Amino acid sequence: MQSSLNIICLESEAFYQLLDEVLKKAIAQSDTERWIDDEEAMSLLKIKSKTTLQKFRDEGKIRFSQIARKLILYDRESILEFIESKAKDIF
Repeated sequence: MQSSLNIICLESEAFYQLLDEVLKKAIAQSDTERWIDDEEAMSLLKIKSKTTLQKFRDEGKIRFSQIARKLILYDRESILEFIESKAKDIF
């Protein structure tokens, strides 16, 4: 069996720019998963009660997806939008 080896040459500056872009995308993807569990949702909302989280869900204030009877995931963006909607503008 014969294998082939391809070599790619890059200037140092181009290599480091490519590396920076790859790292930025990897970090962005890991930090912004769209669907999060109840613990992370409660952390974003700064609440400690699952009852309050359920109330927000029942009132349609945050989006969720019920995967199984006891597995509910929350849409991170809808939580951030909910928090933003409660912001008060200063005078």
